[in-house]
Amino acid sequence: MSRSRQNRGEVAHLSGAAAEELALRAYLGRGYTLAEQRWRGPHGEIDLILRRGAEVIFAEVKYSMSRDTAAARISAQQMQRVMASAAVFLDAEPQGQLTETRLDVVLVWGAGDVEILENAFGHG
Repeated sequence: MSRSRQNRGEVAHLSGAAAEELALRAYLGRGYTLAEQRWRGPHGEIDLILRRGAEVIFAEVKYSMSRDTAAARISAQQMQRVMASAAVFLDAEPQGQLTETRLDVVLVWGAGDVEILENAFGHG
């Protein structure tokens, strides 16, 4: 792998981690608690898993320099993977698949603007 490509990968990883941290702070400021960060299931990774009361929130974080570009990075295939991994996570919950859930997308752009799109796919 070229040094340039490796550097781009490192920058993308650090930008993603910073965006996840900003998203987490936004949730914590709204009274949510963190259950898991970067939880890896058999179908892929879930950026943030949060709780508020009995509800479990699965959040996919997207970062870009502009809001529109961040929003454009959401793919249906990716969200299907998140939902499949969420189902595995829920198997360990006391209420299992009957747990109240929500699937959010969090857009982070520019110098740290954050927008939480609650129930972004009408699932839960």
